[in-house]
This record gives sequence, C-alpha cells and structure tokens, in this order.
Amino acid sequence: MKRLQTLFCYLPLTLFSLVVALVPLVVKSNYYLSVLIFIGIHAIMVMGLCLLMGYAGQVSLGHAAFYGLGAYISAILTTTYQVPPWAALALAALFTAVVAYLIGIPILRLTGNFLAMATLGFGIIVYMVLINWVELTGGPSGLSAIPPLSLAGLTFDKDYKFYYLVWTAVFAILSLSLNVVNSRVGRALRSIHGSEIAANTVGVNTARYKVKVFTMSAVYASLAGSLYAHYLTFVNPSPFGFKFSVELVVMAVVGGLASLWGAILGAGTITVLTEFLRATMPKFLGHASGEYEIVVFGVILMVVMISVPGGLAAGLERLTRRYFRLSHSG
Repeated sequence: MKRLQTLFCYLPLTLFSLVVALVPLVVKSNYYLSVLIFIGIHAIMVMGLCLLMGYAGQVSLGHAAFYGLGAYISAILTTTYQVPPWAALALAALFTAVVAYLIGIPILRLTGNFLAMATLGFGIIVYMVLINWVELTGGPSGLSAIPPLSLAGLTFDKDYKFYYLVWTAVFAILSLSLNVVNSRVGRALRSIHGSEIAANTVGVNTARYKVKVFTMSAVYASLAGSLYAHYLTFVNPSPFGFKFSVELVVMAVVGGLASLWGAILGAGTITVLTEFLRATMPKFLGHASGEYEIVVFGVILMVVMISVPGGLAAGLERLTRRYFRLSHSG
C-alpha cells in the first residue's frame, strides 16, 4: 500500500516531466522558450517560499536579495576571478546559505509584521550594496561577459539547451521538496505553522527548524540567481529589488502557499502576466507604466485571496474532485 501511495504521489511529476520534455519540439520561438526558462527560474524560488511561508508560516519580503546574491557571486567569481561556472554556482549557494543562516538566527525570533519588515530591510541593504559597491559589482551598469554553463562538452548557450537545464533543476528541486514535505521535517514545519507554542510543547525545536527552512529557501533563490546570470550572461541590480520580492510572494499566493505544484502554477501565471503587462501597458500609460505594475500585482493578490483563498492549486483540486464526483454519480 505504501508503494502504491508513493507511485500516485510521483505520477504527476512523471507525466509533467514528459510534457515539459516535449515542449521544445513544438515551441520553436526563442522568445517563448525564454519565457518558459524564466518560469522555471521563478518556480525554483517560489518553491522555497512555499516551504518557508506555506509550510513553516514565516514571512519573507526580501527573497530577491538571495536571488541577487546568487547571480552576482556567480558573475563576480567567473568574470573577475575566472572560477569555473559550476564551481561559482556552488560557492554562491554556500555563501548564501551562510548569510541566510546568520541573519536567520536573530530575525526569525520576530513574528508577523516585524519579521516582514526585518526581511524587507535585509533586501534593501543587499540592493543598495549591489548599486553602490561599483568596484566589485559594476554599480548600476552591472557585469557582463559572464560565461555560460557547460557540462561534458555541451555548452548551454542556446535557449533550447538552457530550457532543459533549468527544468531539470526544477524537477530535482521539486522532488527534494516533496521528500521534505512528506518527511518528519515536513510534519514539524506544519506544526510550527499551526501553533509555535504547541509545537514547542511536544518537543519540536521550532527555532532550529525555522532557521533551516529559511536557509533552504535562500539556497533555492541563490541557485535560481546563478542560473539567471549564466543564462543572460549579464547582471545589473534592477531585477533584485523590493518589487521583485513582492512578485515572488504574489506568485506563491496565486499558486497556493501550501502546494509545491502551486509554486509552478503561480510562477507560470505571474511570469506570463508580467510579460503581457510589459507589452501592453506602455501603449496606455507610456513611461509611467512600470510604476503601476506593483499596483496590478496588489489587485491580483486581493482578487485571488477573495475568490480562491487556497490559490490556483487548491482551486484546480476542488474542480477535479467535483468533476470525478459528478462523473461517478452519472
């Protein structure tokens, strides 16, 4: 019975991976492949946010900072110090993990709005460092000539090649996250979300688990940042500010905070919507269109919270159950 449950748990993963593998055979446009690549990169970060916010109940408004750390450390190590790209990616993840662990110990003692403000403050500090430490980061102009990733003689310098690399990473991280959620650690995180006092009462070390899941989600963001840097071969500070942290939270909420599959749904929905807004809003609002994007995201968040409180994943699950119930009764 346990093996059968495991099979049904990972059956959607297998089917979805087959669909993803076939997409480049149908989609030939580099633009659409690029959008799919960014959906994958965003999904990696949102899965980390779902573990942190949806399962452990901890708020973060500064995850774009960890994304920026991954991107910039990979960029600096490969362009300035000629470190091999894969080694730079690993070092960026390690550095981000240490930073997240060290800042997580004090700030995760906070709760609610205070925790949100603390993570927001950290994000602003990292963003200001990226802009003002010109000698290291290149300042507002950023860094260019970042080498692409390569493996066994295969260089990921084309969109269709990088597509497979990114979505392989997505499925690897999704599998890891599913294992975490279905383990004793996942049960401990859910108990923290339900009631920290009750979790402490039954012997759960809430402080340790909160720091660990915060660090894990930061490493996810760092890996996504490194992939971003080696895909575009250029970085500048603008994608790593507060606005993008808000976008990530919106992705997590729209998809469903308590669902790892919802992370992919949310990332896909908001990434496509963002591309649509960038293409259409300038026609109506001119140069001021960028200032209204965050307003649009706020409206979307309100609508989703009212109409589909559990996110798209929960909504789809309810529709599927209703369909099978009607089919069975018919």
